[in-house]
This record gives sequence, structure tokens and C-alpha cells, in this order.
Amino acid sequence: MGNGSIKAPRAEHNICLCNRDPAGWDVEPLRLRITHLEEKLSQREKDFQVQELQMRLLRQELDAKTTQVEKLQDAIGCYSHTNGHLVGTLPTPHTPPLPLASVIDQGSSSRFHRVAVEVHRRLKAKEGVSAEPTSGAYSGGGGGGGGGRGVSTAERAVVRKDSNTKRLINAAMVKNDFLKKLEPQHLRDMVDCMYPRKYTQGQLVIQEGEPGNYLYVLAEGLLEVIQNGKLLGEMRPGTAFGELAILYNCKRTATVKAVSCALIWALDRQTFQSIMMRTTKARHEEYFNFLRSVSLLKELPEEKLAKIADCLEVDYFNRGEFIIREGEEGNTFFIIAKGEVSVTQTTEAHSQPKEIKTLGVGDYFGEKALISEDVRSANIVCNTNDTQCLVVDRENFNQMVGTYEELQAYLKEYVEELSRSDVKRNALPQSPQADSPTQQEWRRLQDRLALLPHHMPFQRLEVIATLGVGGFGRVVLVKLEDESSTFALKCIKKKHIVDTRQQEHIYSEKNILQLTNSPFIVRLFRTFRDDRCVYLLLEACLGGELWSVLRDVNFFDDPTGRFCIGCVLEAFEYLHIRGIVYRDLKPENLLLDSEGYVKMADFGFAKRIGLGKKTWTFCGTPEYVAPEVVMNKGHDFGADCWSLGILIFELLTGNPPFSGTDPIKIYTMVLHGIEKVDFPKRIGKRPDDLIRRLCRLNPVERLGNKKNGILDIKKHKWFQGFNWDGLRHQRLVSPLKREVRGPLDHSHFDVFPPDLEEPPEELSGWDKNF
Repeated sequence: MGNGSIKAPRAEHNICLCNRDPAGWDVEPLRLRITHLEEKLSQREKDFQVQELQMRLLRQELDAKTTQVEKLQDAIGCYSHTNGHLVGTLPTPHTPPLPLASVIDQGSSSRFHRVAVEVHRRLKAKEGVSAEPTSGAYSGGGGGGGGGRGVSTAERAVVRKDSNTKRLINAAMVKNDFLKKLEPQHLRDMVDCMYPRKYTQGQLVIQEGEPGNYLYVLAEGLLEVIQNGKLLGEMRPGTAFGELAILYNCKRTATVKAVSCALIWALDRQTFQSIMMRTTKARHEEYFNFLRSVSLLKELPEEKLAKIADCLEVDYFNRGEFIIREGEEGNTFFIIAKGEVSVTQTTEAHSQPKEIKTLGVGDYFGEKALISEDVRSANIVCNTNDTQCLVVDRENFNQMVGTYEELQAYLKEYVEELSRSDVKRNALPQSPQADSPTQQEWRRLQDRLALLPHHMPFQRLEVIATLGVGGFGRVVLVKLEDESSTFALKCIKKKHIVDTRQQEHIYSEKNILQLTNSPFIVRLFRTFRDDRCVYLLLEACLGGELWSVLRDVNFFDDPTGRFCIGCVLEAFEYLHIRGIVYRDLKPENLLLDSEGYVKMADFGFAKRIGLGKKTWTFCGTPEYVAPEVVMNKGHDFGADCWSLGILIFELLTGNPPFSGTDPIKIYTMVLHGIEKVDFPKRIGKRPDDLIRRLCRLNPVERLGNKKNGILDIKKHKWFQGFNWDGLRHQRLVSPLKREVRGPLDHSHFDVFPPDLEEPPEELSGWDKNF
């Protein structure tokens, strides 16, 4: 009762407090406190949203890494230290294969931890991708997809569709972030060539992990998307999917299943490639023939005309428009591609300009403007709507092929060179010049290696360690019996080559390396083959991979980056002069020799295209491929210039400008261009300018892809004061030089698990000339 009598007044007192005039109380601190707490709550909500986004991104990255871990799963339970085998070494031919055993069972936890760390450290290594070579030389009729046969396939594949179906397919493609970047003519051809496929309820359209070859557009029905057993979502009519597969060989990352009966339109990779090649080649050939008809240009070599054809742009005019006005200064040359124009001129006898003649398709005017400042002597007036002219201005013309005076000098030198070649062919052989000591040693090793049996590479070669692994196989350090000399033996699984239709690329790698002799390119000594693998015996570069050095230091300073790029430029200059495009530049493909000089390795995607020519196969590494490669427009040395800009960015920052877990998103970013990329502050003004000049969306505008080639890059301000002669003769001290304790020292390479699984036999005989 006492408690009750005490509580009652307190409650009354509280009521009184609440109802009192707040003016008599100091409530400001309470308001400030409430405001502070609200702001804190709002900030925590924002932090939570950021963390949630980071979690989603990390989950995506984890999924991608899980896929890569599966490729390296032999690191778990595949290590044994018995019989003297070290981590990362292979059993020699003289010892039996080791049984599969768990490292944990062996009590080798420290060794397992070391390997696990190395596996994790290599997860960010970028992998190259490739479609089938467009020549189709080794396709076996199965769809190598290229050349003339590919074109005829596409022409026969047109499937009749009603207008509603065409609209649905076209609308689905235009909604797709990647496909909408294609030209309207290409989209129309793709729509025409797509063919129908029907699926019943529960039937799989795409199987996760299986290789893909088709682009799909859903016309009727409902599909569900499943990844790792989890439902990701549904797709309804008017959706395009599977677009990555029309670019190159890739494994599907999710399963697509029909929830109901479905009608789907499909297009295979080979038909897509044929469409892109046919339209682009036809356009280029048309432009080339136009140029060949111009008297000012017809004597130029084919490669010069091809460069001019690449420069041509299309301008559109309507009836009555003046294309050129009499008396004005001009710097543009025109070729009529469509329509008709009138040529009119003022005369003393007439106050108004009088028509002199009409010009039609294939005719040209304004050619004098390519030589010098030209005062136009007549009017050119458009006679028809939608008249189209191919145009090139003097500045572009001079940058791409040279001034008129330079071309005249070039033609004179070109004719004299042909004469000198004739003389050389008919001249008596001269005695060879004496080789340097280094060349003599190379020749001695080559003679010794030539005696090894072609089908048994390990008979005289002892395996020391693994230097690298990949889907193709692995690279091992080997020692020549009874000698201290070591080499890098690249072991490529024949079945993998056949499964991915890369036979032509493998032969190209061998043929190009046999022709090269540059201190900035790894040397090939000889090749081997057996029933399971083909082998390339290469120079061993024991300074390690440039990629692993970059990974460990995060990024390079300007002098180190400049030195690396200088070495790459020497290699590119050597290759481009010989008509060879490399197509797979990245830190993972650059090695360091014992002096710390960079050497270009892995020529699996390199190709000899010649001067003024293009090639069409989609290949490279997603983060490094040029826009014209992505769009299948045909590419040349400009693709190497683009990748050089990407390499400079990665060396100076630690990451390429375009990256992500989804290749299609990477390609979409590439098509948007380098101008959409935020450059970190650590990239200075000069390398920033160089990167942007190398990564122009239009290949003809890229530094290094003009008349002076790589020399234009060497003259850029970023290289001001750089000792090119010292680099060329290897007198500079490399900032990347590391101690190499002899020819058996492989300590600068990551640790790799031994491959205890024997590759399958492949006996089709494609490698008989390897």
C-alpha cells in the first residue's frame, strides 16, 4: 500500500511534465541528440547497402574463382615428396608415375599450404580465348567457319520469316547491350539467317559447363535460368541470350531449361563469322577498286591502297546540296559510292554557273586536294537524294600513307627494291659472315638438339620443374643430358587442340617462331611430337614472368614501365615489319631473361597476315582485345597497338582498364572506349596521352598504325630521352634484373602441382608435319 501511494504522485508528476509549456525546458540538446541519431542511422543504412553491394560483387568474383580453382584442383591431394620429387616437378621418364595421394594423409601440411597459397595467387591470371581460325583448314567439315566456304554457308542459310518474327528478333537484339553495337546491315543479315528450334517442357536449351556455339532469341514460351543448382530467374519472349558463344569457344556458365513448350530462333558461330566477314570484305573490296581507278593513286602498292581504303568515311548529301563550291579552298577527296552529281562552272559568257558534266557511281573529284591546298575550280552539286560519297582529307591521307612527295619517293624506292631483289636472286652465293660467340653457342645447341629423336623428347631431356600450366598443358624446365644447358619445353595436349579446333594456330606458332631471330622474342630450338602431345623446345627465361612480378609489387613506376614497354616495342617493330600480328599481348605472356630484359612468349595467336591485309579470327584475352576484334570487322597491326595501350595502363596501375567476371560486360566496356575510363592520378600526363592515342576506337587513328608504324610510338613524349640504342644492344641495366643462380634456378617462377594424369592419345594425324 505504501508503494502504491508513492507511485501515484510520480505518475501525476510525469503527466504534468509532459503537458508543461516546453518553453520552460531546455529541449535543444534532445533535438540535437535525435538529429544525430537519425543521421547515424541513415549512415549505417548506406554502409549496409554498400556492404551488400560488395557482397554481391564478391560472390560473383568467388563464382569465377571457383571455376578457375576447378582447373587447378590437382593441387589438392596431388603432392608427394617421395622418390626425391619436389613440389612443382614432374616425374622423369625413368621413374613410374606417382600414385594419387592426399598431402594431408602424407603429413605434408606445410607443403599443401604453400601450394594452396600459390594457387590463390594465380587466380587473377588472365586467360586467352579464341574462335576457330577462319580459314577452316582443320575443321574437318564440322564448321571451322571461314574463308569462302563460310560465306556460301551463310548465303544458303537464309530462312523465310514473316515481318512480325523479324521485328521480334531484331527488337531482342537491339535490347541486348552487346548486340546493339552491331551495324544495322549485320543485324538484318543475322535475323535473315536465324533458324527455328522447338523445345518441349523440361528440355534443356543450354547445359552449364558444355561448350557453346549458338546465339538464341526466345520467340514463344518461358525459360528458367539455373546456375550451380540455384534458380537465377526466368526469360520471356523477346529475349536474346548466349551471345558470347558467337564470338569464340566458351563453356556455358548457366543452364537454361524450358518451363513450357518454347520456340527459339538460333544462329551458330560459323554463320555469324561468315556474315561479318562477307559484308566487311565486300565493302573493303569495293573501296579498294574505287581507289584503283583514280589515276593519282593507281600506281601505289596494294598495302598503301588498303590503308587509304581504311581511312575512307561516308558522307551523305541530298538533292540541291553543294558538295564543293567554286573558289573555296579544299582539302578533301571524294568518290561517289551512290547517286549522281553535277559539275558546274562560271564562265565569262554566262553570269550563272553552267553545267559541264555529270558524275555517277565510281567517279571522283577533288583529288588535287590530296597533294596541296586546292582552290576548287568548279561547283559540285548533288542531283539525287541520299547521294553517298567516300571521303578522305589530306591530313588523314598524309598520316596514313604519306604526302604526295613522299609517295613519289616511295614508288621510286619500291621499283629500285624490286630491281635489287632480281639482282640478288641471280647473284652468286656469298660466303656467310662470322657469327658472334652467342650465335655460335645457339648454333651448337641447335645442332646437338637436331640429333634427338623426333618422337621421344624425354630420351635426352631431363625434367627439372614446372614453369607454367594452362588448359593447353604445361611448360617444363628441362636439361640436356650431359650438359648444363636448360630449355623451356612447352607440352601441348593434342586432344585439347583438336577439341578447340586450334590446329592452325599451333602450326602458326611453330612457323613464326622458326622465322624469328630477335633478342626480345623467345627463341625456338626445335619441335617434337608423340601420340599425346606436340612439343616446342624454347629458350629458358629464368627471370620469371612479368605478370608475377607485377602481382607482387602491385604496380610499376614510370621508369620500370617504360623499360618494359620499350622491350615490347622492339618486339612489335620486328614482327610488324615482317607482316606478323601478335594478338595476345599481356603481362602473362612476357618473360624476363637472366638480365631482366623482357621477351615476348606464347605465339599461339600470332599470324602472318602481310602488309595491308586483315585477319578475322576472334582471339586474344578479353581485357586486351580491340573493338574491331570484338565486332568481327577484321583487324591488323592496329589490334596490337590497342593492346599496348592496355598494357601500359596495367603496368602503371596493377589492373587493366576494362575488367570484370563477365566477358560480355568487358567487351561492352571495350566498345564504349577508353574515354569512358577514369584514369587513376598515378598515371602522369604523358603516359595518359599515349594510352589514349593507342586506344582510339578507330584503328586507323591509333598511334603506331600509321605510315611510320611503331616509330611514332617511340617518338612520343613519354619516351623523351630514352636510350633506344642502349636497349637494342642490351647495354641498359634492367630495373627488373633479379639474381639467377645458374641454369637450373627456377626460384622466380610460381610453384605448380605435378600433372599425374597422362594426356589421352590423339591419332588423327593432323600433326604429321609438326
